[in-house]
Parts: sequence; structure tokens; C-alpha cells
Amino acid sequence: MNMQTTTVLAPPPPKRLEEMQLPLVMMRDIILKTIFRKNVDMVSDLAAAVCLPVPVTQELVDMGRTQRLIEATGTLNANNSNEMGYQLTDAGKARALDALAQSEYFGPMPVPLEVYREQVKRQSVRNLQITRAQLTQAMGHLVLPDSLIGNLGPAVSAGRSILMYGPPGNGKSSISNGIRDALGDRIYVPYAIEYAGQVITVYDPIVHSKAQDEVQDPRSLRRVTRFDSRYVCCNRPTVITGGELSLDMLDLVYSPTAKTYQAPLQLKSSGGVFIVDDLGRQKEPPQSIVNRWIVPLEESKDILALQSGEKFEVPFDTLVIFSTNFHPNEIFDQAALRRIFFKIKIDGPNQENFLRIFAMVAEKRGMPLDEATLVHLFRSKFPTIDNTYANYQPTFLIDQMIAICEFEGIPYQMSPELMDRAWANMFVKDETIVK
Repeated sequence: MNMQTTTVLAPPPPKRLEEMQLPLVMMRDIILKTIFRKNVDMVSDLAAAVCLPVPVTQELVDMGRTQRLIEATGTLNANNSNEMGYQLTDAGKARALDALAQSEYFGPMPVPLEVYREQVKRQSVRNLQITRAQLTQAMGHLVLPDSLIGNLGPAVSAGRSILMYGPPGNGKSSISNGIRDALGDRIYVPYAIEYAGQVITVYDPIVHSKAQDEVQDPRSLRRVTRFDSRYVCCNRPTVITGGELSLDMLDLVYSPTAKTYQAPLQLKSSGGVFIVDDLGRQKEPPQSIVNRWIVPLEESKDILALQSGEKFEVPFDTLVIFSTNFHPNEIFDQAALRRIFFKIKIDGPNQENFLRIFAMVAEKRGMPLDEATLVHLFRSKFPTIDNTYANYQPTFLIDQMIAICEFEGIPYQMSPELMDRAWANMFVKDETIVK
């Protein structure tokens, strides 16, 4: 689905060492650790490993040579454009081991937090303008009233927080995923960022989907570098959490073994969507979860803390979607509700839309429709639950009838009798179990 809504300005690649804005000792040590761990001896291979242009990498190698930590091997490699080979001196190996004891991080050079902050502004989720046509297309697999699209559209375009509430089984999770699909374009995610000499890894293959057509060979000496390769060009990310969400998942994760940090979920979702599904099912009360988001939602910044206790600001640029089956007044106070920008109720379908959903699911599953069965459904079954329609019901009932048909060895079909059997599995009768 190609629904690009904006052109994000790519981070320009650094041309000289002085543009890096990182501590020289940190860069030198990452070079030494990378040579030591990856056993690379060519500048082009080293440049690919640390995600820097060859000229900048060469400057760092030359600095290491000046400090007698790196030495030339005196041999040229015919397979690498006659490049000179390099290796660590004994002092260089000792320094690499020393640096690894302080931090196991090596590989892609981190991006300074202040530099990353500027890139976040260039690719902000609040820069997006979603049209009705784009949102409708992203929600094409759902049957939704026009009024709901009209409410969702401004919320998504504003890039502000959204609370979706209503009875279970009416597609709140599917709508959240549709919003994610509507964003459509790409952003640049750093492998890691640096603050106060500490490395915080950000890029996560589980969260971030790399844009394949942007992949280029970082080892090519003659390539045209279109963007800073310390970043990965990705589709706008989506983080989805449910009942497993806990407040400590929103803090920096420190690895005492590697002595590095991993970005929390909301930082990984920068430029994209953070979905808190099933709000009210977590161990922490919903009020506590929303309280944790108050500063980020209001000020577009988050406060994180290092192991030392030092606190610092990081950009907060995420469309947060809270989804709950509870009425908002049951789980929030009014102060919390004020801080959630859009409140949208997701109701069940009316009878007409229920029929549209039923017909769509039946066609997709290869189940022929039967008028007598549908009449039976509406006259005999739904009155027993006060004619309460839900989006999940067509799929549930049709899949139940398919399972029965397959068990009985008969062609897919629907009948009042099969519908009765399917309906019986949708509810559990209230009764006392004698133990």
C-alpha cells in the first residue's frame, strides 16, 4: 500500500570529523573496539561497520595512528581498490580491551542526542496531513460509518493522543492498525544515540521495518550517499502493547553486562504510533499509566534517567492511541481526560452495517449466504441479547458454521440449525458449577 503523505528530509551524511559532534575519545574507542571485535583491516570495511563515510573513517584511523594505537600493515589489498591494510598495535589492543570493559558497544557510530532532536523535527508525526481518502483507503477492510472516519481524520492529522473506547469486539484494535497504515511514508531511525558519553540503542528490527529499496552498499567507495548511514530508512514504526504493559517498560533499559542502554518503547516509536491496547487490563491502574504520559503528551518531550540518576530530556514525537473497553469516566479522573486530546467512541454496527460485514466475511470464507438463516438470526437470536450487534460476530458465527460443516463432511452452507449451534458457542450460560 503506497500512501506517502509527505517527503521527509533525510539526515545529511557528515563530510568531516569536526561535523560529528561526538567526543573524540568515544569515536576513537568505537573504532578500536570495532576493529578488535570484527577483525576488519580495510578502511572501507571499517566504514561500513561504523556506518560512516570513508573519508571520516580515515580521519579516525589517522588519529589512531598518530596515537600509535593503529598501524599500517604495509600491504595493499588488490580486492579493495589497492587499499592499505591496518591493524591494532599492542597498545591499541590494550586500549580496545579497556574500552570494552567500560562499554561493550561497537559498530554503528551513535548520533548525538541534539543532532537526532533536529531529525525528529524534520520527520515529525505532526507534520503529516491525512486526507479522508487516505484514511478511508487504509480502513478499506473495515465497515465504518462516515461519521467515525470524520472524527478519526483530524485526530490522526493532529498527531495528538487518541482515546478509543466502547464495547469489546468492535474493531478498536483494527482501527488502530488502520491508522498506522494510513501514515504511509518513511522516516530515519538511528542505530544509536549518544548522551553524556552514554550509548542508547534505538533501532530495533522487531519494531522497525527497514525500507528495502533504500538499501545500498556502504562498502562502495564511489557510491552516492543519500543520507547519513548511521540511520536506517524505515516505515513509520508502530509499537503495540496490551495487558503486559508496565511502567518500567517506559524507562531506559540498562544492560549491566554490555554497559549500554536500550531506548524505551516510546522512544523507539518516535515518528510513528504507540498503541496501548486493552487499557485497564494492566497491573498498574489506567490512571497511573496516563499520569506517566502527562509530560510527554503536553510538552512533546520525555524525561529519562541514567543509572547515575541523572535525568535528561528526549524528544517525544508519537501518536499515542489508548484503546479500552471501559467507559473513560470509570478509569480516569477529569484531569487525565483533559490531557487526552481526542476521545472517540467506537460503537457496534447498526443492522445494515452488520449485514455488510456478514456478507463480506461470507464471501471471503467461501460461505454461501442463505436468506432464511439470516431471517432466523435477526428474528430469533439477536432479540435475546437486546439486538446488540458487534463487529466480531459475523466472523465468529461464520467460522463456527465452517468448522461444523468440515466436521460433518458437508459442503459449506448455512442453515437455521447450523446458526443455532454457532450461536451457542458465542456465549456461556450463567450457572453455578457444583464442585
